[in-house]
Amino acid sequence: MLYFTFAFLVLVSLYIGNAALAIFAGIFFTYFLQPPATFFTRRIGTLPLQLGIVLLGATISLPYALDVSSDYLPWISLFVIVSFFAGLILGKLLGIHHRIAFLLSSGAAICGGTAMAAVAPIIKAKPQELLIAMTIVFLLNAIAIILFPIIGGYLEMTNFEFGAWSALAIHDTGSVIGSATIFSNESAQVAATLKLGRTVWLIPLLLIANWIFNKQTEATKFPRFIIFFILAIITNTVFNFNDQVIDIFQIMSQAFLLVGLFCIGSQFDASELKSLSSKPLILALIIWAAVIPSAYFLVKYF
Repeated sequence: MLYFTFAFLVLVSLYIGNAALAIFAGIFFTYFLQPPATFFTRRIGTLPLQLGIVLLGATISLPYALDVSSDYLPWISLFVIVSFFAGLILGKLLGIHHRIAFLLSSGAAICGGTAMAAVAPIIKAKPQELLIAMTIVFLLNAIAIILFPIIGGYLEMTNFEFGAWSALAIHDTGSVIGSATIFSNESAQVAATLKLGRTVWLIPLLLIANWIFNKQTEATKFPRFIIFFILAIITNTVFNFNDQVIDIFQIMSQAFLLVGLFCIGSQFDASELKSLSSKPLILALIIWAAVIPSAYFLVKYF
C-alpha cells in the first residue's frame, strides 16, 4: 500500500507538472501514510533535486542565451541583482528567517520554483521553509497568468512589449510562457528567449548561496552538483545540442525536480508550521509590487 500510494502520487505530480503540487503530494503522503524514517523518500534527501538541476544545465547554452537577450541583458542583470538583494534586505527588516528570505529572493529574482529548488539543498532549507516559499510563488504566478494578459490588453502593449514585460516581471518560466501565450505567439517567443537570460543567473546564484551559507566549511564540502551543473552548461555550449536533445533534457530535468520536491514534502513536520507567519507573503508582494511597474516602464520607454 505504501509503495503503491507513493507511485500513484508521483505519477500524478509528474502528469500535472506543478512544483507546489509535488511538495503538497509529498506532505499528503507523509501525513496520511506515515512512512517510517527509513523510507527511501526520506533517506535520499535532495539527490533527485540536484540531478534535476544538473540536467537543467544541459539545456542552457551561454552564447545562445547571451545572444538572444543581448539588448536586454544589462536590464535583466540589473533586475536580477536589485530584486535579489532588495529581497534579502527587506527580509531582514521584516524579521523573516534568513533561509526563507533567501528562497523568496532567489525565486523572485531569477526563475521562481526552479531557483528555489536549486538553492534549497545548499542553504539546507527545511521542507517547511521551501513549502511556504513555493506556495507563495505558486499563488503569485497563478494571479499573473490571469491578470497580465488583461492588463497588457488594457495598456495596448505590443506583442514584443508584452513578451518582454512578462519575462521580467513573472517568476516561473512556465508562468511566463503561459501568460505570454495567452497574449500572442510572438509574445511567447520573446518571453521565452528573454527569460533564458534570467535563468543563466542560476550559476552565480548557486555560487553566492554556497559562499554565504557554507563559507566556514571545508573545501571538500563544496556541493558537487554545482560543479556538474556548470559542466553540463559547458557541454551544451561545446556540442551545441539540437532542439530535440534539449527537449529530452528539459523533460528529464522537470521529472527529477518534481520527484525531488515530492521527497522534500515527505520530510514534512507539521509541528514546525507554528513558526511560520504572514511576513514572507508580505515580502514577496512588496518585491513584486516594485518589479511590475519598473519592468513595464523599462519595456515601454527604453
